[in-house]
Amino acid sequence: MERETGEVAEGGHEPAAPAPLGVDRELTGHAAVDAHLARLGEVDHLPADGHLAVYEDVHRGLRAELTSLDAHPAPRPHDNRS
Repeated sequence: MERETGEVAEGGHEPAAPAPLGVDRELTGHAAVDAHLARLGEVDHLPADGHLAVYEDVHRGLRAELTSLDAHPAPRPHDNRS
């Protein structure tokens, strides 16, 4: 296989095409978390060097969801504050 520089890859073999890992993802029941986890399926169609960006994005999204659990909800207008 020739690289962009015209070199032949070590062993002369082309890299394997992206293939699904076959890992099942179960729904959590939390729509936002499930949406982030569903993005992990995108890596099944990407070469390995594209996985990191998806993993980092999913990690950021899941961290944001966890952080939001620590936030105190804003008081509603009818809440009694006394």
